[in-house]
Amino acid sequence: MAEVKPSGQDAAELSEAARSELFDLCEDQFAQLEKLQNEIILCEPDFCENPQEQSVNLLMATEAELKQWLTVEPQLLATNSEVLLQAGKEEMLKLCSELEMIVSCYEAKRDKLRETKELEQKWLEEKKQALMAASDHVERLKVEKEKLSEHSVLQDTKEKIQKMKVYGERLMESLGDILEKHIPLPQDTSSTNKKKKNVTQELDEDLISLNEILELLMNKVLNTPHDPYVTIDNTFWPPYVEMLLRYGIAVRHQENNFKIRLETFY
Repeated sequence: MAEVKPSGQDAAELSEAARSELFDLCEDQFAQLEKLQNEIILCEPDFCENPQEQSVNLLMATEAELKQWLTVEPQLLATNSEVLLQAGKEEMLKLCSELEMIVSCYEAKRDKLRETKELEQKWLEEKKQALMAASDHVERLKVEKEKLSEHSVLQDTKEKIQKMKVYGERLMESLGDILEKHIPLPQDTSSTNKKKKNVTQELDEDLISLNEILELLMNKVLNTPHDPYVTIDNTFWPPYVEMLLRYGIAVRHQENNFKIRLETFY
């Protein structure tokens, strides 16, 4: 804002007539003030025994005088246009100086607010970037969790299947060992016991063991559950078949006695 400064000596000097008129006006005002001061001193009441009542009376008188002064219309101290112009210039310069100070204060405040705004915007941008990074990290963790969950379930299922296979193989091996030990393959005893001449029937060399019969029955049930029956041929030793039927391990077909299946166990 441009400063308002007086040009030349117009604001500093007045004409001799204006100066003389201004001095006369000042002397009249000082004389009037002195007269009023004397009247106030003379009108001051003496010391009263009741200070509170005296204060109330003084307050009422002051308020009445104030109301009277408020009703009086203000008058110009001087009627000379040159004096009024000079006073107006001085008042304008004073007002401009005050406005310059206000403008300066508001500019400093504006600069401070602008700096604060830039800092807040920078902070907001950093928070947005941090939020985006956190969101991306959360999404990545979700995807990894889903993949890991699917992979872990699949891997766990595979491990369980493998364990079941190993356990089944162990059971089959244990069953084979027990059957081989306690129920061995049938042997031809006609050559070892010559005294028993009535044993003349030779056993078929293609006979399968009880373990193999059970394995055939179980595989048939697992592979073709809709048709679990196995046809009995000359490789099945009849005592084995009879034992399985007698102990409820296998059952015959209702229409074909040469077919058996594994009993359903619950």
